[in-house]
Amino acid sequence: MARIVLVHGIAQEQKSADTLEAEWLPSLAGGVRLAGDAALADTLWRDARPGDARMAFYGDLFRTEGQQGGADELTPDEWALAEALAAEWLRNAASSASREADRNRAKAELDLLGGPAGETQGVRAAARPVLNALVRLKPFARLGVAFAERVVVKALKQVTLYLTDDTIRERVQARVAEHIGPETEAIIGHSLGSVVAYEAAHRHGRPLPLLLTLGSPLGLRTVVYERTRPQPPSVPPGVASWVNLADRDDLVAARPDLAGLFPGADGVLDSGYTVDNGAKPHEAAFYLAKRRTGEVLSRALTSGGQA
Repeated sequence: MARIVLVHGIAQEQKSADTLEAEWLPSLAGGVRLAGDAALADTLWRDARPGDARMAFYGDLFRTEGQQGGADELTPDEWALAEALAAEWLRNAASSASREADRNRAKAELDLLGGPAGETQGVRAAARPVLNALVRLKPFARLGVAFAERVVVKALKQVTLYLTDDTIRERVQARVAEHIGPETEAIIGHSLGSVVAYEAAHRHGRPLPLLLTLGSPLGLRTVVYERTRPQPPSVPPGVASWVNLADRDDLVAARPDLAGLFPGADGVLDSGYTVDNGAKPHEAAFYLAKRRTGEVLSRALTSGGQA
């Protein structure tokens, strides 16, 4: 059981709880230290040793031992979800990207997609133009189109598996539950991990001072929001403070202001575009290292949830 439970996002299957703690905790301690709480920072990470926080690791559940290539290939149903998610990311970039050039590029890609579809060869062919348009945008373009597509497909595969495969979902939630107990005061989730953390908070059943979601896709109605559990979505009971942080250029956090989507948000949920992660808007460590993150965590652990 841990005082602070950390929940990672997609594409971590080659790592471990230990390696992710070594990546996350120095950043989180740094954010807390920036917020002026050196004592709490020292309990999180000191002399290269973790303290009060533990990573709920589930990445290995997406790793198929001995499988050669194609492990991230999508089924026809998953390709349909891939198209919907990629299109929503494009629309978000067109409306909310911080740079006018990025907004204009996204709008141009959407205009091209709005033309005649032509003949396709099944749902994968239908989805490919949207994926190709997406990977031409920052931050994917800097990776190169081929690699960027693999990243996007891997993300879609793991998000879709969690949301549609009950066995995977229960196994992931069991990993998180191993770390949650009466002493747990905060659950912090990034990317897909924010969805996992949100659902874990619903299952927790005890008072929880803080749920902190970073770069969260919870507002993606086409793929995520309507597949969360329980339905209909709501602020998890017992959560005293839910803070959702997003970078304006984080395409995964397509709708950072979640208040209107989750009943019970008044006085509990604080969300919106609140941080600037520079060239890597979705980077977990960059979210964790922010003063705002440190302030939220310090206040919640000090006051029992009034973040």
